[in-house]
Amino acid sequence: MMKRVVSGIAFSALMLCLSCNTKKQEKEEEGIYPVTVPLKKDTVINKEYVAQIRSVKNIEVRAQEKGFLEKIYVDEGQYVHAGQTLFRIMPQLYQAEVMKAKAEVEQASIELKNASTLAGNNIVSNNERAMARAKLDAANAEMKLAQIHLSFTDIKAPFSGVINRIPLKLGSLVDEGDLLTSLSDNTEVYSYFNVSEPEYLNYQTHVNDRGSNQVTLLMANGEPLPQKGEIQTIEGEFDNETGNIAFRAKFSNAGGLLRNGETGKVQMTLPVKNALIIPQKATYEIQDQKYVFVVDKNGIVKSKNIKVAYELPDLYVVASGLSDNDKILLEGVQKVKDDQKVKTKFQDPKKVLQSLKLKAE
Repeated sequence: MMKRVVSGIAFSALMLCLSCNTKKQEKEEEGIYPVTVPLKKDTVINKEYVAQIRSVKNIEVRAQEKGFLEKIYVDEGQYVHAGQTLFRIMPQLYQAEVMKAKAEVEQASIELKNASTLAGNNIVSNNERAMARAKLDAANAEMKLAQIHLSFTDIKAPFSGVINRIPLKLGSLVDEGDLLTSLSDNTEVYSYFNVSEPEYLNYQTHVNDRGSNQVTLLMANGEPLPQKGEIQTIEGEFDNETGNIAFRAKFSNAGGLLRNGETGKVQMTLPVKNALIIPQKATYEIQDQKYVFVVDKNGIVKSKNIKVAYELPDLYVVASGLSDNDKILLEGVQKVKDDQKVKTKFQDPKKVLQSLKLKAE
């Protein structure tokens, strides 16, 4: 019986000792902070740019003659076909001018006929006949001009598209140049977005790295447009105030979902040479400024302000503030302070990124 009691006491003491050792080991491990270095490599990123959407064909429809708005044949938002009559401005005055011009043409024709007969009989000179012919030519020109003015009273669609807002109402007095509506052909749209100078240079100088000119358009609701777009042109100069340059991408809009004047975001693939990549969890933020803790060779931590060039899920591409040799605190950034001495354990940056299930490629 005594042996069993002794054995039980010994077993309990052994378990207590093992427990104490385990807690001591855990405590020691808690005081060891993982560190890593930025991963330096060439990569590509998908960056979003705020974009303005414009129809490839979008025009203002304006009055070319003065008069009262007699007819409105269309409604706002209506789809119209090329050549379809949209508006009519009171044509009576211009009809009268055409009739007057026709009468002058007939009169000039008679005068030319008479002058030709008289000149043939040597009663009048050939100059008289030439003057009569010139008068007829002038009358014909006046008639064509009057017919053109009359045709301007019927405003027709120059191409197929959607009618936008109609600001004037029936019976309004219209002056030459007044806006009647605007017309948009939305089968294809342009997307304009601004790119910074460094990104522009990377895009232009690393053609093979960027893959293709295709881009994705995220609509205002966050959903992507099913059709991919293609970058077509880049403007000729930078904006001195913003330091940006405008890109233009073209998208097919066969379903007519997009309209002129919408906004969205263009996703473009950009090559980045020698990018410094760090995990987001290694940073902390104070007043919109991002910091990391750098650990020197003596184990002393120092906070360091960094500038982020690109933000990716769980990753930052660092623009400045770090080198690829700086050891940064990977975890525990909320527990340490400046000038604190810590024990560290180095982790390979490639394995760190792989643990985030991301590929920096």
